[in-house]
Amino acid sequence: MSPTEYLRVGRLVSTHGIRGEVRILPDTDFPEERFAPGSQLLLQHPSLSEPLLLTVEKGRPHKNVWLVKFAEWSNINEAEPYKGGRLVVSIRDAVPVQEDEGEYYFYQIIGCDVFTTDGRHLGQVREILQLPANDVWVVRPKDKGKEILLPYIDDVVKQVDTEEKRITIEWMEGLE
Repeated sequence: MSPTEYLRVGRLVSTHGIRGEVRILPDTDFPEERFAPGSQLLLQHPSLSEPLLLTVEKGRPHKNVWLVKFAEWSNINEAEPYKGGRLVVSIRDAVPVQEDEGEYYFYQIIGCDVFTTDGRHLGQVREILQLPANDVWVVRPKDKGKEILLPYIDDVVKQVDTEEKRITIEWMEGLE
């Protein structure tokens, strides 16, 4: 599988204790599901030629991380070499989102063409910034000019068609 076929769900930042438990910094909106007992995750690490399949034995939130014990690791020495690794799942295993209610995965939005309601092509979404008030979609103009920052709010984003990779926005003063 290519890297684009995976969704990142967390990063293994350190070990915790001596029994193989690790600290995971979550990169998912669904940590309760991803780090639940029985969940299977793939570990990507520079030392591995292929992702390593891991099964969650137990997991719990702790401050800003999750403490996770994988069935495959019984002590700190088995977990230690994989610090800095990324935990991913196949896109096929994505938790369903409510697109009709404005929920999307980043991979569905990045690369979409952005048009105004009057049909003017502005460019493509290149990045999504997660800010406290709302997400901001960074659009690289087709003429390679200055990037446009689109707040993901109802007043601006009017329609998202993930199948056609097309977003329609209402142009507002101050977006450029």
